[in-house]
Amino acid sequence: MTQKTLLTGPTLRFSGNPMTRPWPDVVTLDTEGAVLISGGMIEAVGKAAELRAAHPEAEDVAHGKHRLICPGFVDAHAHYPQTAIIASWGKRLIDWLNDYTFPEEMRLADPAYARKIAERYLDLILANGTTTVASYCTIHPHSVDVLFEAAEKRGQRIVAGKTCMDRNAPDGLRDSAQSAYDDSKALIARWHGRGRATYAITPRFSPTSTPEQLSALGALWAEHSECPMQTHLSEQVDEVAWVRNLFPSARDYLDTYETHGLLGERGLYGHAIHLEPREVDRLAEVGAALVHCPTSNTFIGSGLFDMAGLAARRIPIGLATDTGGGSSFSMLRTMAAAYEIGQLRGTPLHAAQLIWLATAGSARSLHLHDRIGSLAAGMEADLCVLDLASTPGIAQRVAEAESQWEALFATIMMGDDRAIAEVWVNGVRQ
Repeated sequence: MTQKTLLTGPTLRFSGNPMTRPWPDVVTLDTEGAVLISGGMIEAVGKAAELRAAHPEAEDVAHGKHRLICPGFVDAHAHYPQTAIIASWGKRLIDWLNDYTFPEEMRLADPAYARKIAERYLDLILANGTTTVASYCTIHPHSVDVLFEAAEKRGQRIVAGKTCMDRNAPDGLRDSAQSAYDDSKALIARWHGRGRATYAITPRFSPTSTPEQLSALGALWAEHSECPMQTHLSEQVDEVAWVRNLFPSARDYLDTYETHGLLGERGLYGHAIHLEPREVDRLAEVGAALVHCPTSNTFIGSGLFDMAGLAARRIPIGLATDTGGGSSFSMLRTMAAAYEIGQLRGTPLHAAQLIWLATAGSARSLHLHDRIGSLAAGMEADLCVLDLASTPGIAQRVAEAESQWEALFATIMMGDDRAIAEVWVNGVRQ
């Protein structure tokens, strides 16, 4: 008989999107809740007393009032090859790529080094409560293989793809239109849908792909429309100007993708800070997702994402660390940065909205919301248990909190990996 586990304690549940509806109507924090896990899946969510009575055979894992059982965090945009260069000083986007990113990605030409970084990266994010990530790899196909293999070993859900670049990158980091197509197609056949793996077609961004390569990847996406496609969009003003010079006939940055078949419902567009009205209209029309990377946007000086305005257009939005341009592996720190950017724009987010973005919102952007991101029967059992009094500074704030939401907000703003009490991946405690 399959062993069942009952996690009891405060639970966080969603019934809708708190970015488009009043958060009290769609987010519930049940102080007497429980989650029943069986065979890697969530079998039931409800009141602890009722589930305990109905399933006396389940192993009871009890959590006190200062714990919170929530979905595992979902990081919708990251660069695992940049793990070792995170928090490098003082560059904007283009200099960051040339001075830090490209030299480090060259090192991943060595399969042994790529494997070491992949293993290190997944260990770091699991320690921070992240159970699913969408990551760019390098141009080397083995950089994709080692990440998928490391995730498979951990039972972890993963979205990843070979980064494709055939210009404006150093020797050793350029492929071609044909090899980008061929390598990506072979990787799709090898990994997409295998276990918990999802392959993402991955042009880095328009400046590092010729029109021929963008068209080849657009053709590949048309052949494999079930795959997501991830890229970057309008991160910095000087990048937007560069794109305008490289593509003089394009209406705007988004048009450089749309013209080549790289705009669609399963598109994931990271950053999206400096958007034109037409771009917003088209993104909303096709249902493409944007990914907010707040620590990265402040760390390399990109700008302030318009969360409120874009959410009002019903555009799916995920949240992401964007390591290593982002300055933390922690989705808690990422939520805190999203709050701070909201404050600077005059639209601060509530704790319920922040944690939704880091879980169900990101899962929705990856089209995995039917599998992960929520505590509900039939979902995969990826969970994070937060300690809401993990440090003396947080504990003294919680002692004064008038609600569980205030207690959670203190952990969002001040928490780190010490706040991660437990991580469950595919029903297995890590």
